[in-house]
Amino acid sequence: MTSSIESSMASSSLPLNAIAVVGMAGKFPGANSVSTFWDNLRRGEESIVTLSEDDLIAAGVSEKALANHSYVRRAALMDGIDEFDAEFFGFTPQAARMTDPQHRLFLQSAWHALEDAGYDPAQIDGSVGVYGTSSASGYLLNNLMSHHDPKVVIGQGATFEMVNLSLQNDKDHLATRVAHQFNLRGPALSVQTACSSALVAVHLACQSILNGECDMALAGGASIRVPHNVGYWHEPGSMVSATGHCRPFDVRSDGTIFGSGVAVVVLKSLQDAVNDGDRIHAVIRGSAINNDGSTKMTYAAPNAAGQAEVIAEAHAVADIDAATVSYVETHGTGTPLGDPIEIEGLRQAFAVSTETRPGPCFVGSVKSNIGHLETAAGMAGLIKTILCLKHQAIPPTLHFISPNPELHLDQGPFIVRSEHGPWEWNGVRRAG
Repeated sequence: MTSSIESSMASSSLPLNAIAVVGMAGKFPGANSVSTFWDNLRRGEESIVTLSEDDLIAAGVSEKALANHSYVRRAALMDGIDEFDAEFFGFTPQAARMTDPQHRLFLQSAWHALEDAGYDPAQIDGSVGVYGTSSASGYLLNNLMSHHDPKVVIGQGATFEMVNLSLQNDKDHLATRVAHQFNLRGPALSVQTACSSALVAVHLACQSILNGECDMALAGGASIRVPHNVGYWHEPGSMVSATGHCRPFDVRSDGTIFGSGVAVVVLKSLQDAVNDGDRIHAVIRGSAINNDGSTKMTYAAPNAAGQAEVIAEAHAVADIDAATVSYVETHGTGTPLGDPIEIEGLRQAFAVSTETRPGPCFVGSVKSNIGHLETAAGMAGLIKTILCLKHQAIPPTLHFISPNPELHLDQGPFIVRSEHGPWEWNGVRRAG
């Protein structure tokens, strides 16, 4: 999924298909709030930490694993995955304990995002939709199911307890739980498209508003790794980093690192947001989704042509020229294969521009700071981009010293910024 985002504009020139971001909230590795997240980005903080041997043993990692050089003792950790105000949300303590922390923290973030937007769910006039995503429940597998005999659970059929565990932990119930708790009557969809899930949720939420299915929408994702305080295994040729650092676009890039996070945005049509006097963080001018089909090397491989097509479609939907886009927050996983393909897709899409570009287009990746948040990864990138627009600045992409020569950055307008600096641009600041 790709989108074109910009700072808010005068009400006299409001495009009909524009969506306003009027609220946002999130927790990320090293940041329990959006403001702290921006402070970390601005300062170039790497929120991927080295775990001590004592911490790893306490988390259940064996001494045999720790003695293996393939086990990487690095992790992108999020604080407070065990924290939840059960009474405030009407949960009994037992129900809270039996509910996946991804569901609990997505619910909390939805509430905080509505607070940021200035709305009480009980007082909202109109229909509110919910579009969300989460990763597979490690909490269910490692915590709750450890108390059950799998031969009984799997071999003897469903029980009332197992049905309840599914309702409280399965990905299908993430969005409808929020709708139930807050009495929201719009569409409630749990979205599952792997790493693009959160941004696809945003796209579907925008389409729902534009189609008149709801007046406002919550969109976001949660991905929390359980067990939490553990490293990971590296194998040659795998997509994870052997060194424990995510180095997007750099010649030393050797893979990504998976982490935990949760974030939600509140969306309304731009016209309604202006009419209602909402604080507008940014404007989504257009978005698009597509699929590569079978035109890629393997099922999990990226494809430059497919990416170029969807970027160009988003520009067309937004009715903008690529030359007016001066920043792109990329997927940027830091893999030697994926980064060049992504830049090639951008290069092809931006080549169709018919206007003269007044300056470079910076590209960046928040994964260098916080790792890859799996299904929630797109929310970290979206909120980073909104913060860049609000502060009119572009933070550094960490560990970037010398570009991967396969990027061919000299053949396009793209520049990777390795230091924090102002976002200087004549005209509307616009990002992808």
